[in-house]
Amino acid sequence: MKKLTTRKLVMSALFAALACVATMSIRIPIPGTQGYIHPGDAVVILCGIFLDPACAFLAAGIGSAMADALGGYFIYVPITFVIKGLVALCGSLLFRSRISKSVKPGRKVFLCGIIDIAFVAFGYCLCESFLYGFAVALASVPANLVQGVSGLVISCVLYPLLRAPFRRINSVTE
Repeated sequence: MKKLTTRKLVMSALFAALACVATMSIRIPIPGTQGYIHPGDAVVILCGIFLDPACAFLAAGIGSAMADALGGYFIYVPITFVIKGLVALCGSLLFRSRISKSVKPGRKVFLCGIIDIAFVAFGYCLCESFLYGFAVALASVPANLVQGVSGLVISCVLYPLLRAPFRRINSVTE
């Protein structure tokens, strides 16, 4: 296991705070369900890209769950922690995998976004089917797909802007 450096801890905390703020800043209510669409998924995807798997899981999970807790969606806190954490974890593993070394970074970001879309739509549908029944859970899938696609687009736009500063930070600290 790699050592947890101060830099990793600070970057993870910053990404967790950013995930919380991005989730809470713009909320588009979903009619018929009590959920909302938000740009926080873009930060969850970027957690997976810029952080190692463990830090990505914790930053995305804690930040997104904190937004649910602060927004009054208490029942979703553990669900969001696991789903968003797994999205970032899988994205981080994909981004760093040996298989994907030949794939251009922009395409890897796109694949991480696809992971987000699939995990969020399926994960929330599964959990909500236990909470509210299958019909209500199915009604939230289109909104989760829209949220995932918007997160994919935003992360694809932000990645080139953030890549250069992260290279400088990594070259100074390593």
